[in-house]
Amino acid sequence: MSAPLADRIRPKTLADVVGQEHILSEGKPLRRIIESGTVPNMIFYGPSGVGKTTVARIIAENCGMSLYKLNGTNASLSDIKDVVADIGTFGSENGILLYLDEIQYLNKKQQQSLLEYIENGDITLIASTTENPYFAIFNAVISRSTVFEFKPVTAEQLIPAIKRAFKIMSEENGYEIIASDDIITKIAYSCGGDVRKAMNTAELAVVCGEPSDGKVTVTDDSLEILAQRSNMRYDRDGDQHYDILSAFHKSVRGSDENAALHYAARLIAAGDIISLCRRMLCIASEDVGLAYPMAVPIVKACVDSALQLGLPEAKLPIAEAIILMATAPKSNSACMAIDAALEDIKSCDALDFPRHLQNVHFDGKGAKVVGQHYLYPHDFPNHYVKQQYLPDALKDRVYYHFGENKQEQSAYIYRQKLLNETDKQ
Repeated sequence: MSAPLADRIRPKTLADVVGQEHILSEGKPLRRIIESGTVPNMIFYGPSGVGKTTVARIIAENCGMSLYKLNGTNASLSDIKDVVADIGTFGSENGILLYLDEIQYLNKKQQQSLLEYIENGDITLIASTTENPYFAIFNAVISRSTVFEFKPVTAEQLIPAIKRAFKIMSEENGYEIIASDDIITKIAYSCGGDVRKAMNTAELAVVCGEPSDGKVTVTDDSLEILAQRSNMRYDRDGDQHYDILSAFHKSVRGSDENAALHYAARLIAAGDIISLCRRMLCIASEDVGLAYPMAVPIVKACVDSALQLGLPEAKLPIAEAIILMATAPKSNSACMAIDAALEDIKSCDALDFPRHLQNVHFDGKGAKVVGQHYLYPHDFPNHYVKQQYLPDALKDRVYYHFGENKQEQSAYIYRQKLLNETDKQ
């Protein structure tokens, strides 16, 4: 069986690598490191199919070191020990370069087993991961390595690579491949910045094409089936999950309903309405808050409706809630107030309650203070009376500041009225 097209046309030089100009262009850090011939321990972080393995192979082929390859999904401690056992042998006289793909799947003990050897230079480690290395990789490995982030490839960068793929397939198979510019553009935009996925889509498009008179035409119909949903780059447990939720939350907070709907649609297309609904409930209180308190019950009702309906109908109440929150006035005064109160809880010892707020109890014979002296607000005009409620050490503390929106300013005016009338009594 022949290798996939993505492997057959894998770049052999840095000049052929698609994308990653921010680290591979002339004068950029990774380019300079590779050209210097001195290879440090490195971690390549980024989504699948953007060139991490390709660049690691180019480095290995040009450094003169013995290359060992392991994959974290199936590598064991004994596999690592086998690599270590070759240190100092004739076959590794120029050093050992270990390329460890998907390092995040190695447990702590497996990662620790490499520390001594990457520290003293017996092994040079190039590891790749699709997850944030600062969360997924043992800190001691991170501290001994340089992290380079690989980014998704743009559609414009993919177009020349796709044209090259069709040309190579045409030469391999001995027939002309007809793929319009529109077809090539659709492939480029349908693959979510994943070069490997673009190459695989191009190869399958040729297989599914219409052969005639020594030619194969790539059609829209076959491409539509091959490329459907392929531009979704989403991992419920990975960085993309939290990035999309973060972008969604910040878009609603920023009152951009169009951006909020875009990120929500990505979550809906991925089938993840649970995470979306939980974040919506949070936004209603955190960011709309007291500027429009009815957002909380309305969003809760929409969430309940969405979860009961399920997809695809769930999109309707979700969209309603998102637009409501994005276009509503905003206030984070409640959020700031409770955070400030929690900070005092962390920094203060257990504080006594003012006596008049304690539960009614027997004072005991000889007590210096007899009676609770609590003032019942409902016995006073406007159901309000001044008295101390906070502990003595915090009696003047202010956590909540009225927001400038209409709702909170109305509450502020009412509060001032109570204070003014109380002062006159």
